[in-house]
Amino acid sequence: MIKIQEISCFSKQRNKQIKILKLPAYNLQEVLIVLVIIGILLLLALPNLMPLISKAKSIEAQTQLKYIYNSQTSYRYMYSKFSPDLNEIDFAAPKTVKEGGTSNYVYEVMTADNNSFKVRATAITDFDGDGIFNVWEIDENGNPKQTVKD
Repeated sequence: MIKIQEISCFSKQRNKQIKILKLPAYNLQEVLIVLVIIGILLLLALPNLMPLISKAKSIEAQTQLKYIYNSQTSYRYMYSKFSPDLNEIDFAAPKTVKEGGTSNYVYEVMTADNNSFKVRATAITDFDGDGIFNVWEIDENGNPKQTVKD
């Protein structure tokens, strides 16, 4: 329950008494101190959360690589070979964050012949700021493998 405090003031201009209602509130200093404390706590917690953030973002690469594997398998059933072009298997890579999209990886076919293929997903952003970019690969066996860990 909010308590409203009434303050009576006397106006010199009109010789009238004016009632002012005063609500309890926080001042600017109190709000800024709370924001600074929250900022410090975030800075302390962020380094511990970076591996989880990197792992969550790598799920994108694994999901897309599994889709490419399924598309390559279907293509092989139809044409007796794997496709060297992602467009032939109807894979449209999502727009990357540099292009205004949400994807953190670029996808490319490394090798493709009658019996095998290898597709690579390379991160375009450094998730933990150490200069190493995450790389995932998938082949005809269908298991995504992380070749470079970020």
